Amino acid sequence: MKAEASLNLDLVETRSPSLWRNYVRRFRQNGLGTFGAVISILVIVLAIVAPLIAPYDPIQVNPDKIFAERGWSHWLGTDELGRDFLSRLIYGARVSLFVGVVAVVFKTIVGTVIGLVTGYFEGFIDNFLMRCLDVLYAFPRTLLALLILAVVGPSIPALIFVIGLGGIPQFARIVRGAVMSAKQNEYVTAARSLGSTSSRILRRYLLPNVLAPILILSSLSLARAITAEAGLSFLGLGIDPTIPTWGGMLRAGGPYLRLHPHLAIFPGLLIMLAVLGFNAMGDAIRDILDPRMMSRVRGGRST
Repeated sequence: MKAEASLNLDLVETRSPSLWRNYVRRFRQNGLGTFGAVISILVIVLAIVAPLIAPYDPIQVNPDKIFAERGWSHWLGTDELGRDFLSRLIYGARVSLFVGVVAVVFKTIVGTVIGLVTGYFEGFIDNFLMRCLDVLYAFPRTLLALLILAVVGPSIPALIFVIGLGGIPQFARIVRGAVMSAKQNEYVTAARSLGSTSSRILRRYLLPNVLAPILILSSLSLARAITAEAGLSFLGLGIDPTIPTWGGMLRAGGPYLRLHPHLAIFPGLLIMLAVLGFNAMGDAIRDILDPRMMSRVRGGRST
C-alpha cells in the first residue's frame, strides 16, 4: 500500500490547488487570453440562450417582407426570403458552435485512445495503427471532406464526422509521443512490478500526464473546427440551407453584397470574432500549461 501510495505523489502534485490557482492567476494576467475567454463565453452564451432572445423564428419565410429595411420590428432587416436576419445570426451560433464542439470531442476521444494504445504497447499495434493514420494524414482535409460529403450527402452528423476525422492523426501523434515519454518514469515501472494491469496504468498513471497537451490541442482545434464548418457551408456542403449557420449565411449573402452588404458582412464578422476568441484563449492555455511555464511556477513556489 505504501508503494502504491507513493506512485501518486507526482500526480497529486500536478493537481494541487495552489498550482491550479497559479494557472488561473496567470490566465487573468494574460490580456489576450482574457479577451479571448470573454469572446468565447459570449459566443457560448449566445448559442445557449438563442431561443430566449431571438425575436422571430429564424426559418419563417415572409414573402411580404423581402429585404425589409432595418427598424424597430426587424433590427437588422430581413433577408432574400423575408426571414429576420438578427434571429438567423443568433441561431447561427448554435449550429456553428455545436458542430465545432462535437467534432473536437470526437477527434479528441478517438485520437487520445489511439495515442494511448500505440504509445504504450508499441510493436505491431503501434505500426499498424500509425500507418493507417499516415494514410489518412496524407489526404488533404478539404479534399477528404468533399469526397465524403459527396457520397453521404450534407448533414450535421456527416459534417461533424469529416471535420473530426481530419484531426485524429494530430491528436494521436501528440498523445503517443507524450505516453512514450511518460511510461519511462519510475512510477510506471513500479506499477508494473506491483502487478498493475495495462488498463490501470493507462488510466491512472499515463492519461493524467497527457491531459495538458490534450487540453491545449483541443482548445486550439475548436477555432479550426468552426472555420472548417463555415468553409464547408460556404461551399454548399454544409447542412440544409434553411437552417441558419454563419457559413451558410455568408454564402447566401454573397450575391447581394452590392445592395445589401450586411447580409454577408455580419456573418463574416461573427465567424472572425469567434475564431479569434477561441484561438486567443487556446494560445493562453498553451502558454500556461507549457512544461517550461510549469517549472517556472514551481520554482516560484519553492522560493
